[in-house]
Amino acid sequence: MSLGSLSAVALSAQLPPRAEPIRRRTLILIRWVALGGQIIAVSLAWLMGIRFDLAPVLVVIGIGAALNLWMTATTARVTHRGATGQLVFDLIQISMLIGLTGGLSNPFALLVLAPVTIAATALQDRETVLVGAATVVMISLAALLAMPLQHPRLDLSMPPVLQLAHLSAILIGVVFFAAYARRVAGELATTSDALFASQMALAREQKLQHLGGIIAAAAHEMGTPLATIKLIAAELNDELSSALPDRSDLAEDAATLAQSADRCRDILRSMGRAGKDDLKIHAAPLPTVLEEAAQPHADRGTPLRITLPPDGVPPTVMRDPGIIHGLRNIIQNAVDFAETKVEIEASWTDATLMIHVRDDGRGFSQAVLTRLSEPFPVSRRSDRRGSYEGMGLGLFIARSLLESSGATLYFRNRSAQGAEVTVSWPLDRIAADDRAALRENPPIS
Repeated sequence: MSLGSLSAVALSAQLPPRAEPIRRRTLILIRWVALGGQIIAVSLAWLMGIRFDLAPVLVVIGIGAALNLWMTATTARVTHRGATGQLVFDLIQISMLIGLTGGLSNPFALLVLAPVTIAATALQDRETVLVGAATVVMISLAALLAMPLQHPRLDLSMPPVLQLAHLSAILIGVVFFAAYARRVAGELATTSDALFASQMALAREQKLQHLGGIIAAAAHEMGTPLATIKLIAAELNDELSSALPDRSDLAEDAATLAQSADRCRDILRSMGRAGKDDLKIHAAPLPTVLEEAAQPHADRGTPLRITLPPDGVPPTVMRDPGIIHGLRNIIQNAVDFAETKVEIEASWTDATLMIHVRDDGRGFSQAVLTRLSEPFPVSRRSDRRGSYEGMGLGLFIARSLLESSGATLYFRNRSAQGAEVTVSWPLDRIAADDRAALRENPPIS
């Protein structure tokens, strides 16, 4: 299975469920901060001579404090519905305070944007729309039913035109902040999921590679006892045929035993092919690494050609799973969209190693070229596959893996036809010493 498809499986089946959209402790802390700010604002306004109906204001603040005390005393898990209810409560509480303290003339009216911004960051689209709609309704009611502020010497009322402008600004702010926060949160979540998928893919591939080495070694160790079993079964078959000619069933059992030994040998030999490249071999010639990266796609109907300079000795490079799977994903993408061929060309100098992967398909569209570094759905056009939609994780993961090894990637469309991906390393970042001693293979018990 390719790394890109494995990533999709990881995202769909293995991503850990999110326990709480918003932590209980965070909700409690934010509300205590808000309640403290409300008490301070009310106290300063009263000391400045600004008068309003104090008792209802203190009751509304007290209800918020009571809810926070109740949340502190309980340990129930915060669900999406529960978090939505908490934010709607905060919205209602803030709107009531705004309505009791001057409405839109209250400079703190913009605080109604806080719940919908939090909802857009932490909750799903449906909950965000619900909180946003509640914000529009509550701030509109607070503006219409506002209790005016009073001062012995100052006129604190706001002209109707300014009130309408203030209300419009808040309503626009609800849509803007919700949409902006939702977009940013979605991008962060997608990137986090993509990185998790790449970690899952690498971990699985490394386990399979390790298992392949174990199987290859086990096949070697079990070769001798299986050969002994087959030899004894053949001798028993001959002896039973001459000693007990009338017991054909015993001769058949001995023949079946020999056949089973052959079958075990064939199974172990087949499984051992996956472990022919030992996990402990961390350096290999460049052509070997390129062939290993291209091998899963060599028999998919599109000719693959690996080209190296005719003169010069290929460098020995790190045989790192991240490098191999990153190159494999790029080659897979080229094979998916090529029409007749895929070329893999390597070149190097004393300071740089470059690998070019070219196909003769239709190339990248301009929209795709601007988003290749992002884990978002992208499409390329292929005559063989039509419009191909994917999660966009393959090239994102390939880029992440290769850049973590020190590589720089360039994506472009060729002047003739097709796409080209160039991977460039400083040679000292990828070169390896093939004369270093191998570490011990894991023991087989």
